[in-house]
Amino acid sequence: MVIAIGFEGSANKLGIGIIEDDKILSNCRRTYISPPGEGFMPKETALHHRQNILAVLKQALDESGIKPEEIDVVCYTKGPGMGAPLACVAVVARTVAQIWNKPLLGVNHCIGHIEMGRFITGADNPIVLYVSGGNTQIIAYSRKKYRIFGETIDIAVGNCLDRFARVLKLSNAPSPGFNIEQMAKKGTKYLPLPYCVKGMDVSFSGILTYMEERSKKLIKEGFTPEDLCYSLQETVFAMLVETTERALAHVGSKEVLIVGGVGCNLRLQEMMRIMCKERGAKIFATDERFCIDNGLMIARAGLEMFKSGSRMKWEDCGITQRFRTDDVDVIWRKD
Repeated sequence: MVIAIGFEGSANKLGIGIIEDDKILSNCRRTYISPPGEGFMPKETALHHRQNILAVLKQALDESGIKPEEIDVVCYTKGPGMGAPLACVAVVARTVAQIWNKPLLGVNHCIGHIEMGRFITGADNPIVLYVSGGNTQIIAYSRKKYRIFGETIDIAVGNCLDRFARVLKLSNAPSPGFNIEQMAKKGTKYLPLPYCVKGMDVSFSGILTYMEERSKKLIKEGFTPEDLCYSLQETVFAMLVETTERALAHVGSKEVLIVGGVGCNLRLQEMMRIMCKERGAKIFATDERFCIDNGLMIARAGLEMFKSGSRMKWEDCGITQRFRTDDVDVIWRKD
């Protein structure tokens, strides 16, 4: 029996979760919400995390019924992410690990999403579509690595949606991407948009610029904001489904797992489900409890690392803003 606590704070979600082998004990989260039309800046996000992290830690411990002395390993997000939020959460993780005299493990944020998705859904060896505000990757496991088949060459799909939400001055509560999704459900008129798939990679910055420059004119021409949200969603999700299908065919897999904050979008899940049905494959996805950044996913990945023998020296327990998914040795999985 191993108990792990995970600290997540790579962006605007602050999360702490505790897991005991395959039993979820707590998963607490607080989100920094910026004003409509604005994004979240590193300085303000880090301040939010500093102001809330001890309260979230107390809540996680209280809900789990676990005492610090029962915890076997402290895990935290090493990267990728925003520097200031990452650093302030890492400082707290290092501090409690020393106070409690526990080993400390830095976890790759992307690996956290993948292992959480596999754990919750029961997917065995899927093609993974990892979509969030900071990352967009198509991933498959092979020979002790998560291999990246394709990715965005500029901005992430979640960043594209979030920034268009700012153009429309949509609320950031609970998240701009969620509000784009709700608007898109009411859209009826499709606007053809640039479709940027380049081999196995995708590009979203051109689509975003196209929408930013033309949105006011398009609204005057009869397109509603709902139509624009609908058109943007359909286009960028079609790009993701196409590249995922190509990876699925290449690997010969029969499973697709969607992870990351954008992964709880029901329209993306529906489009992927249609593609999977046509190929005789199965889709796996989770809801906002596990898709959106959370401490439990860091605890889960850290637990797998710890049980397979991974250990870190104190001097290596820093942060890495650019921490690639394929930089991690996945020693806990069997080929």
